[in-house]
Amino acid sequence: MILLPCPHCGPRDAAEFSHHGEPAQRPDPDAVSPEQWRSYLYLQRNPAGWTTETWLHRAGCGRYLTVQRNTSTNEVREVAR
Repeated sequence: MILLPCPHCGPRDAAEFSHHGEPAQRPDPDAVSPEQWRSYLYLQRNPAGWTTETWLHRAGCGRYLTVQRNTSTNEVREVAR
């Protein structure tokens, strides 16, 4: 079980959240090649170790959080609003 410390609601089970991957700037689909657009939509890094991710607290406050999480151990070290 992953426990995420929501800054608005307190510690909550990860089942209350939706994982939205790494924060990324959405490219303009009309300004990039089809390959670049496909890469943005479907390809994500899968690093071992610390990474920054976006999570939505869908069963709580409904806010997006930026979380630093170790993908090998699921340890969370920082959560930003």
